[in-house]
Amino acid sequence: MTTFLDNVFNGLALGAVYALVALGFVIIFKASGVMNFAQGSLLLLGGYLTAVLHDDLGFAGALAVAVLVTAAVAGAMDRFLLQAGGTDPHSAHVQTIVTIGVDIVILTDLSRRIGGDLLSLGDPWGDSVSGLGPVTVADSRIAAIVVSTVVIGAVFALFRYTSWGLALRASAEDVEAAALMGVRLVRVRTLAWCLAGALAALAAVFLAAFPAPGLERTTGQIALKAFPAAILGGMASPPGALAGSLLIGLTEALVAGYQSDLHVLGEGFGDVAPYAVMVLVLLVRPTGLFGGKAAVRV
Repeated sequence: MTTFLDNVFNGLALGAVYALVALGFVIIFKASGVMNFAQGSLLLLGGYLTAVLHDDLGFAGALAVAVLVTAAVAGAMDRFLLQAGGTDPHSAHVQTIVTIGVDIVILTDLSRRIGGDLLSLGDPWGDSVSGLGPVTVADSRIAAIVVSTVVIGAVFALFRYTSWGLALRASAEDVEAAALMGVRLVRVRTLAWCLAGALAALAAVFLAAFPAPGLERTTGQIALKAFPAAILGGMASPPGALAGSLLIGLTEALVAGYQSDLHVLGEGFGDVAPYAVMVLVLLVRPTGLFGGKAAVRV
């Protein structure tokens, strides 16, 4: 029972971090119709900046700078690269392909800088652990759940109570109608990309923290596990991204924890389990857990 509870808690912590990245996918998709495959490289950029700056600025200062810079890079990438070809929704698939190229460029440069090193982000939790009843958990896991919950709650509040959130929801429903009503689509879209970049930078801290060995050049690839989480929930559904992330996190942790009992599925099945769950769910719900049917005029 203790092993099960330990795996569940680790799964919730992973799911909370994946939710930060998946929420970024969803926000960008709602604002621009683009699937941002550069989200993993933005995550690695935020983690790298935190790692190289924490000695001089302290952890909090380095993280603040990393979040701001990553948000600015994401916003600039959209404003000056993707939007250069126009904001026509029909060009979203072309812009999606462009993000793949951007991802390769950023990852190549960061991989060269990191090399084979394992970088510490200087987080205050270190390798300390705490006991929660019969379960012993890393303090970084507890921090991941607490911080992710607060940040995700703040993002949902932005959606619900701010003019930007209202404009984002309006443009996601009908771009042309929103533009006619005076919504500044370029500003809404750019701010959405900035927010997604900031969330990715924050997620990097917890993906590189103990029990992970540190930030390495492959850390950005972990963000791709948040992609099936966004697909699972429905690409246009922030609550779906949260639910999908928790499901993916629990699946990964439980499969890894009981790997010896699942040896028939092969070694390392935990790495592909998120994608297997995505396929199974989409067979039943092609639009995702929270996705709805779109009305099409014919």
